[in-house]
Amino acid sequence: MLLIGLAGTDIAETERAWLTAPGVAGVILFARNFASRDQLIALTESIRTVGGEHLLVAVDQEGGPVQRFREGFTRLPALSKIGAAYDRDPEDAIRLAEEHAWVMSSELRASGVDFSFAPVVDLARGNAAIGPRAFHADPAVAGELAAAYVRGMHLGGMAAVLKHFPGHGSVAADTHKAQAIDPRSLDEIRAADLRPFVEALDAHAEAVMMAHVVYPAVDAQPAGYSRVWIDEILRGELGFAGLVISDDISMAAAGVAGSVTGRVQGHLAAGCDLVLACFPNVVDEAIAALPALSPAAAERMSALRGALGASWDGLLDNPQRDRFVARITALDAEDHA
Repeated sequence: MLLIGLAGTDIAETERAWLTAPGVAGVILFARNFASRDQLIALTESIRTVGGEHLLVAVDQEGGPVQRFREGFTRLPALSKIGAAYDRDPEDAIRLAEEHAWVMSSELRASGVDFSFAPVVDLARGNAAIGPRAFHADPAVAGELAAAYVRGMHLGGMAAVLKHFPGHGSVAADTHKAQAIDPRSLDEIRAADLRPFVEALDAHAEAVMMAHVVYPAVDAQPAGYSRVWIDEILRGELGFAGLVISDDISMAAAGVAGSVTGRVQGHLAAGCDLVLACFPNVVDEAIAALPALSPAAAERMSALRGALGASWDGLLDNPQRDRFVARITALDAEDHA
């Protein structure tokens, strides 16, 4: 199944057919789709009016450099700020991770968005694309904070999507722009990058997003195209029974599979349940590439549907939210003290 991108702040006439196409599970939104909170709520309602109540609406609302909705939403600090707080006070940082997740998820749920692709579980080891998006360089710390973040998302009524499996943080290249190759052995990856994923999976994360990174000591294919990583390691060795999601098929590192058709079918053949087609220019071909849809595939998507959330008025009237917002936004204020 597909999660597709739309062009603007409302649904174009040509996009209406996409939303009703068999195999389209929903929409991933970006800053280009956002003008205001009221407009966002209207857009999420329109998506479901056109395509059906089953459609999912998702976004990347991590905080720091990756926060698609800003005006009218809490300005979320990067996850690295929580990792730095852990070095000062571990117990307080765990609470901050839960609070950050709750604020993020409750605001999105009040806006009609089902889930954010969060948390980033990669290690903070210098990757160009990850940077401050990761909690920490230490696998044990990253795992503890990621598990706390999953708990906070659940309290906010949102499923968690761990990314980018099996770890994008320990290789230098940015897969948006180039192929990334991590030459380490599986034992080395198990001892480092996989550890925080294991902890976050134990916290009952519902989904995992695959990295477009190649780990040639394990498989010649990028992880999102690899049955070794998905079937043998993620599902077999780690026992994960949830949803597996590809990263965006328009990224440069996804190009090893060739055409848009090859990318969609390659991810599905490897065991991905959901494929991201984030840019409108690839959506027609991506839809045409889908095989016949089984009812079971559509049913699996329900795990990503958000729980009933509070309204914005309800959030604004919640003293607990005020406390959480004050605590997490203070992490950014410390830089300017």
